[in-house]
Amino acid sequence: MFKPNTFAFTAVLAALTALGPLSTDLYLPVLPDIGRALNVPAAQVQLTLSSYLIGFAIGQIAYGPISDWYGRRSGLLIALVCYCAGALICFAAPSIDILIGARVLQAFGASGATVLARAVVRDLYSGARAGKELSLMSLVMAAGPVSAPLIGAILHHFFGWRSAFAALAFIGIVVLATVWRKLPETLGARVTEQLSIGTLLSGYRQMLRHRVFVLYLLLGAAAYTCLLVWLTTGPFILQGRLGLTPLQFAVAFTLGACGYLTGNLIATRKVLKLGIVRMTGYGAAIMASGGVMMALLMLLDLASVVTLMGTMTYTLAGFGMVFPLALAGGLSCFADRAGTASSLLGFSPQFMASIVCTLVALAMHHSVVVAGIALAITTLTVLALWLMLRQAMKPA
Repeated sequence: MFKPNTFAFTAVLAALTALGPLSTDLYLPVLPDIGRALNVPAAQVQLTLSSYLIGFAIGQIAYGPISDWYGRRSGLLIALVCYCAGALICFAAPSIDILIGARVLQAFGASGATVLARAVVRDLYSGARAGKELSLMSLVMAAGPVSAPLIGAILHHFFGWRSAFAALAFIGIVVLATVWRKLPETLGARVTEQLSIGTLLSGYRQMLRHRVFVLYLLLGAAAYTCLLVWLTTGPFILQGRLGLTPLQFAVAFTLGACGYLTGNLIATRKVLKLGIVRMTGYGAAIMASGGVMMALLMLLDLASVVTLMGTMTYTLAGFGMVFPLALAGGLSCFADRAGTASSLLGFSPQFMASIVCTLVALAMHHSVVVAGIALAITTLTVLALWLMLRQAMKPA
């Protein structure tokens, strides 16, 4: 078994949380080709991502609270089996409807891996130390999403779009085997109340009355929605409007994702010194200024591959600071029910992002400027929520 406070232990947790972004980033370069192969319009192909987000959001509501009663390890194993089954069905899907349904199953599995990995962090760490661990996990896992679009494009070039899902199934099986053999149970004192719908709802109500927790929850949700707006619109803007090939898009996207990696690195190194709230504020300011610049580029028709990717790289650096620290701040509010807290902190970003991204995808038929406006609104919301959090954290 891997021991806590070791790189191997952190790497396993990072791999679990990486399944979610990998499952979107690896197949981004092939989105347009899926539409051509299955003879469906782009809006219907985008539903494979929107449905994934919805499945991911719903799954997180279930896993966390139940793990507070029955433990983290068994929940992780069930989640990973669902993930692998969903990826294999995606690989063999003969139609867009089956592909969309399989993405929901895959997302249900990935959601459990993500929410329970964060609960494990809260079982073992607290405060700024938990923030550092979550940032370090993001830093380790970022190597996957940063390289995923490029890997997906290469696989697509040689083997076709289905190879992306074959790769995801293989990764899932490796992670499943590792968790089964190497990850110990980390839950100490288990919840003693009888498990019921009533006790679950009561726990959620208690958390939603906690002002600081709610602000951290909304802060993470707004930041994540910004990221997903870019993920769902970026392939169609860069390939459909600006003429990049899938491989060129993957290279550009990989370079842009280095901003996310940089933000994680800064947060990991500085959070223990500066604290969660102050460090999050720096990230929020970067996100807001970057989002406004993205909107201006599109409104003024100044968008090019260089200007868009340069600005988005800058914005993603802010996201790399904000998101893991918002999760750590929220988890620190409820040490006794880390699974339930992790579920709410994971559900809210996915739920908000799924709604916003669906609306943006529908509106993109009229103008790509919609994407820029959505990025500006979400990033300015991040900054506004941080200002409210700073006020709420001041001594009375």
